[in-house]
Amino acid sequence: MTRDRFNLPDGIIYLDGNSLGAMPASVSARVAQTIEAEWGNDLITSWNRHDWIGLPQRLGAGIARLIGAQDDEVAVCDSTSVNLFKLLAAALDARPGRRIILTERGNFPTDLYIADGLARMVGAEVRAVPADAIASTLGDDVAVLMLTQVDYCSGRRHDMAALTAAAHRAGALALWDLSHSAGAIAVDLNGCDADLAVGCGYKYLNGGPGAPAFLYARRDLQDRLSNPLSGWMGHAAPFAFAADYAPAPGLKRFLTGTPSVIAIAALEAGLATFDGIEMAALEAESAKLSEAFVDAVEATCPALRLASPRDPAMRGSHVVLAHPDAYPIMQALIARGVIGDVREPELLRFGFAPLYNRIEEIGEAAAILADIMATWAFDRPEFRQRAEVI
Repeated sequence: MTRDRFNLPDGIIYLDGNSLGAMPASVSARVAQTIEAEWGNDLITSWNRHDWIGLPQRLGAGIARLIGAQDDEVAVCDSTSVNLFKLLAAALDARPGRRIILTERGNFPTDLYIADGLARMVGAEVRAVPADAIASTLGDDVAVLMLTQVDYCSGRRHDMAALTAAAHRAGALALWDLSHSAGAIAVDLNGCDADLAVGCGYKYLNGGPGAPAFLYARRDLQDRLSNPLSGWMGHAAPFAFAADYAPAPGLKRFLTGTPSVIAIAALEAGLATFDGIEMAALEAESAKLSEAFVDAVEATCPALRLASPRDPAMRGSHVVLAHPDAYPIMQALIARGVIGDVREPELLRFGFAPLYNRIEEIGEAAAILADIMATWAFDRPEFRQRAEVI
């Protein structure tokens, strides 16, 4: 039973794995081993003895099987934002004469911030359009299509294969943010012929707060792309300490600085929670959990509006409900032991992590929500006091 692979506090129904995954039961021992045995005893020899130097590629291969990629197409490094900057810059460089980064209006804000900052640096332009206008806006001035597969607010899922094909017909590259996909649904980057992708390690991959991110580049593209952050770890001969930069072959050229070994060790424990799991089965379990929740809420909470697609095949692994009093409702839920989160001004988000969420607790969470809505118990001053929630 995969729930046994996690440490979850008693009396808590945790439905916020779409923001921060639960703690793997093995993470304390794995991190302690890295600190005490590897760093503490073996010191700098651990770069070779324990293959610290190979961690980005080794963990990348572990993520690759979860997202439909080859082992040598994924590396763990940096943050999602830094990886996005690197791949967007590489895409612009690979499409000379094209200066448009096409994206969706309402895309995850930090993705838009990174794209806009890069565009201002290099004289490019970010063009953000409604979701239904993406395909028709793909023209011969677009260098790269940048989209998030699963929308962070609504949970709506883009058709990766269709939009990637549309980008290719226009001569553009397709870059996907998998932060709300990887580890929750069955992603098939190779099957969709996706060019580039990024994603974070701390949501459904259970790597811990601020866990390192990952990037993907299709194998046949790797040697044609340039990393704008040409750090020593991406050098063809990093320990030669040459004065001039020469990029490493393949994906290794997208490494930049020294890997964060202790943080990567925690992520390694997170990835181990997927051992023996087929992603298609995991997605089916996700759909089962989310459908049970939606059915129960629609039957008992008429004041709440479903703000996610009704069809589970059209959404990721989180469900969003709308109500003008979203914030106090969520605070009342948290006070009753049900942890989700809020996106202002009116959205309540509930993430379903099939590795540790059980169908019984989904029904219990829906019943607690129904009781709160029926009694208006959330309408108290302490529930209306705002606090920052990531």
